[in-house]
Amino acid sequence: MASHQPVAGGQAGEVYVRRMEPADLAEVMEIERSSFSTPWPLQTFHGLLRRADSLLWVAEAGDRVVGYAVVWIVLDQAELGDIAVAEAWRRRGIGRLLLDTVLDAMAERGVRELFLEVRPSNVEARRLYERYGFDEVGRRKDYYSRPREDALVLRRLLQTN
Repeated sequence: MASHQPVAGGQAGEVYVRRMEPADLAEVMEIERSSFSTPWPLQTFHGLLRRADSLLWVAEAGDRVVGYAVVWIVLDQAELGDIAVAEAWRRRGIGRLLLDTVLDAMAERGVRELFLEVRPSNVEARRLYERYGFDEVGRRKDYYSRPREDALVLRRLLQTN
């Protein structure tokens, strides 16, 4: 995978992206639980770490996990299943760094389309995805609970070598 330039992390130093390891899961779960009203269970992350078709990364500042991203691939399509940044670390470019990592890895693997779901009310995430060239291609009725809300299905076409 292409190496990525670190993002300035303020007083804590620089932020780097690396592959997620089982030892990261306690910190990942803290971020997951504070970011989503219906967080994934720990077992989901354990299962994804064992799957050959899944790629998981963490953004690390010093010795702290401050964000993560999860993708799974089926043939030439992939889904960004989960991406989050710790609240205290938001608006520092970490989400972009993780998304850049995902997009680079998908291009290297010949993925032609990357999909994701997002709440219509998550304006900040929608703006990020729009800047990255994701287009709305569908809607899943009542996809989310707590609160109940549709999901927008977004897709980004990828250029492959």
